Amino acid sequence: MNPTDVLLLGREALMMALILSVPIIGVGMLVGLVVSLFQSMTQLQEQTLSFVPKIVAMVGIALLLIPWLAGRIMEYASQLFGISPF
Repeated sequence: MNPTDVLLLGREALMMALILSVPIIGVGMLVGLVVSLFQSMTQLQEQTLSFVPKIVAMVGIALLLIPWLAGRIMEYASQLFGISPF
C-alpha cells in the first residue's frame, strides 16, 4: 500500500464521519437556536433549559436514523474490505 492509498482511505473515512454526523449535529444546532431564541425572548437564563432539549432531540434523531446510518456504515465497510454487498 502506497502513501496515496493511505491518504485516500483517510479522506474517505473523514468524509464518512462527516456525512454520518451532519444530521445529528444539525438537529442539535437547530434546537439550540430555537431554545436560545426562546430564552432571549423570555429572559429565562437557565443552563439546563438549553442542554436537555438538545440532548433529547439529538438522541431522537439518532434513533430515527439508525437504519440509514447502519446502511451507510455497512456500505463503507464492504467497500473498504472489498466484499460485495449482500
